[in-house]
Amino acid sequence: MGGIILGIVVLNDFNIIASLEALFLLFSTLLSKAWILKTLAFAILVGSIMALIEKSGGIGGFVDFMQNKISLIKSPRSALILSYIVGVIIFVESSITSLIAGAVGKPFCNKYKISNAKLAFVCDSTSAPISSLIILNGWGALLLGLVTTQKSLGVIDVDAIDILIDSVLYNFYAMSALLVTFLAIWFNIDIGAMKRAKYNYNNIKYINENLTNMFYMLAPILLMVILVFVFLYITGDGNILKGSGSSSIFYTMLTTLIFMLFYYVLSDNMCFSTWGKTAFSGAFKLVPIAIILLFAFAIGEVTTQLKTGQYLASLADENLSIYLLAGTIFILSSIMAFATGTSWGTFSIMIPVAVPMAVAMDANVALCIGAVISGGIFGDHCSPISDTTIISSLASDCEVVEHVNTQLPYALISGIIAFLLFVVFSLIN
Repeated sequence: MGGIILGIVVLNDFNIIASLEALFLLFSTLLSKAWILKTLAFAILVGSIMALIEKSGGIGGFVDFMQNKISLIKSPRSALILSYIVGVIIFVESSITSLIAGAVGKPFCNKYKISNAKLAFVCDSTSAPISSLIILNGWGALLLGLVTTQKSLGVIDVDAIDILIDSVLYNFYAMSALLVTFLAIWFNIDIGAMKRAKYNYNNIKYINENLTNMFYMLAPILLMVILVFVFLYITGDGNILKGSGSSSIFYTMLTTLIFMLFYYVLSDNMCFSTWGKTAFSGAFKLVPIAIILLFAFAIGEVTTQLKTGQYLASLADENLSIYLLAGTIFILSSIMAFATGTSWGTFSIMIPVAVPMAVAMDANVALCIGAVISGGIFGDHCSPISDTTIISSLASDCEVVEHVNTQLPYALISGIIAFLLFVVFSLIN
């Protein structure tokens, strides 16, 4: 909140009255935007769904099946690998990916006393990277729209879908993050603050003594995965790549919650009053998370008004070597995403800057777009005000600051690898 106030004061030339008016206008404007309201509602509805799944005993049934009936999860490594696989398979939307990977992995991490921060790291480092590599989702819709705009303006004369697919092949940070995360799990590599991370799941009881059917957990999760595609299709008027991400995840969570009402009550898992109390208490617990998200959106808006993006872009002048262009775009996008807490906002600002720069310098346009995508995700991973950072922390019962501190060394390693690859591919293209 302090950063928001300071930014507004600077924007209003340190006029206190004008700053107070601007502060009120900022939050009233944010709360009038449908996508922000849907995102905040999504965060709260998540609390209801997770509380209901826990109450139903479905997690206990899933643990019993995976551990005792098929003996698939037998070690801390296999517990985290399960969350990793879930994070990679479910590429429909980064927030959904983090939540499901956390929900599936949490009971096993609880059993093997794996730190909350390690699980948060796995959730965060698979969600956005895989969503940006397999672009049949809201990420693809946004990126395709931004690239199509450059084509419509005459900046590029190639097919927008073709160049977007090419740029995904240059999304080096997402690839390196997935690889580094897998290696960190497989070889149990704890570096930096991760060495000091503690296990703390507040003694959560996952097993309902009377009902431990794993489908009380799996059915809502599978429904969420399917519904995201359905609502992306509906909101995109038949085209998944044109669907609204915020609308899709909101309608998905609301529909899933209604499904759980009928499923749990009609199967005698719980009565209606128990469902209502559990849903309400779960939602209430996540109100602080929704407030943090609102502050994150606010500071992102303030940094945009301060023209942070334009200033950073101006640092890369026309005398910049073509061989350093992609690497520089990657660094600028990283800084911008870190400062604003949004990879999507970074894409929206930097692609209209990076594409004309690449065309003017006769550089590889797809490589430069890939640098924007990679930089946006890298900065987002390092930012404490990122919505995906906050949601990954939520999914793992981990403090946001601890998650940022423990994930940072791994993100930096992936970022360095990505930067070097951008320089190398600039030399050989």
